[in-house]
Amino acid sequence: MSSQKQHQLATGATCPSCEEPLETGDLFCGACGYDLSAAPAPRDDHPTVAIGTPVEWPAATGTDTSGTPAPVHLPDDLAGTDSGGGQLSASAVRYDDPPGHEASADASASSSGDFELAAPDAGTAVAADPRAVDPATPSAPGTPSAPGTKLCVACRAGHVDTDGYCENCGHAQPRERDHMEQELGSVAAVSDRGLRHHRNEDSFAVSCTALPDGSPAVVAIVCDGVSSATRPDEASEAAASVANELLLESLPRGTHPQQAMHEAIIAASEAVNSLAVDPGQAEAMEHDPHRHQNAPACTIVGAVAAAGLLVIGWVGDSRAYWVPDDRSGPPARLTEDDSWAAQMVSAGLMSEAEAYADERAHAITGWLGADAYELEPHTASFKPDRPGVVVVCTDGLWNYAEGAEEMARAIPVDAADRPLHSAQVLVGHALDGGGHDNVTVAVLPFAVPHQGAGSAYNKA
Repeated sequence: MSSQKQHQLATGATCPSCEEPLETGDLFCGACGYDLSAAPAPRDDHPTVAIGTPVEWPAATGTDTSGTPAPVHLPDDLAGTDSGGGQLSASAVRYDDPPGHEASADASASSSGDFELAAPDAGTAVAADPRAVDPATPSAPGTPSAPGTKLCVACRAGHVDTDGYCENCGHAQPRERDHMEQELGSVAAVSDRGLRHHRNEDSFAVSCTALPDGSPAVVAIVCDGVSSATRPDEASEAAASVANELLLESLPRGTHPQQAMHEAIIAASEAVNSLAVDPGQAEAMEHDPHRHQNAPACTIVGAVAAAGLLVIGWVGDSRAYWVPDDRSGPPARLTEDDSWAAQMVSAGLMSEAEAYADERAHAITGWLGADAYELEPHTASFKPDRPGVVVVCTDGLWNYAEGAEEMARAIPVDAADRPLHSAQVLVGHALDGGGHDNVTVAVLPFAVPHQGAGSAYNKA
């Protein structure tokens, strides 16, 4: 796309020379021939009125364009219906009553209560207009907020209510899952909503534990909610949490890391299955043509670094990559997608470039969820001969660094020493590329143990 862009005349624009009406796309005025390219470009933005700044409204004339006095309509002078089609009574919606039209107490008492605000009792303090910020109050910028309350990220003045909105400017606050970061020892992860999605449907879990011999075991789990399913954010969160918990239980007991990974994926699948609607709800939804739900679903990929072994497990199209520290050895992709594209390549029907260029490429053939096909967890063990890092990520990242070489170029060379910073850089790489999807990545450094060190797994 060209870096230059031509401005278009707004709807209803007139010629700067003769004031004749113009149409969008006109280069010259049809009346006087004025060269419209010489006209100044219209502003793309609109001025914003600061909170608390008084607005000067034009005074009402009291007459219409013919000089006839304009009628004043009171709330109950106009017919109206609610969302169900029923007639609204004057007491159902409350307005500021004009002089001479006070609402009666009886009318207030007969209201449905859905939209009614009770009048304050005598002697009760009336809440001040939140737009009129008193600099002396804790809600003013630069002053401490009340204990237990959050300050609005937009106006930096109002407090955030329990529904997540600013009491001052009404701005919706970022949800907790819009951007998450965690660093734990030698492993870190970052998850971001991206630039196009309205919520973050990814989730992750990172943890550290110890094997029976005391040697460390580091875990990273990343899950990507299937957007076409119901509650994908809950599915990914449940899968990541349960898989991580099972690994933290089984590894210290001496379970082989590859077996532990297999069991963790099975447990994660059961957790996602439990989120599906119960049979009674499902039957009711079948008879409602306006409602349709798919069972919650997600993909999963996990990595465990323990006793010289690197164990990877996955279902779906989330991936794991190996990038050596010194970059003298080749990087590698450690997973094979459960996807339409991967099946085409595996069957020899298309090249990898052709398959992933197809619009069906990202249709997954394996996932966790009650409506999944027969669950087949993939696990693999590796024994790297040099130190490096494992990049565990959703397709929100690898869409912008698909090949192992591309991923190696995207991650900083000091990733082993700064895993959190490296995860942040990789998320930034995806956002700079367009951020079309949620982006989640965990960076897990892998250190080669000294000769003679390690546990029985080292001898496997």
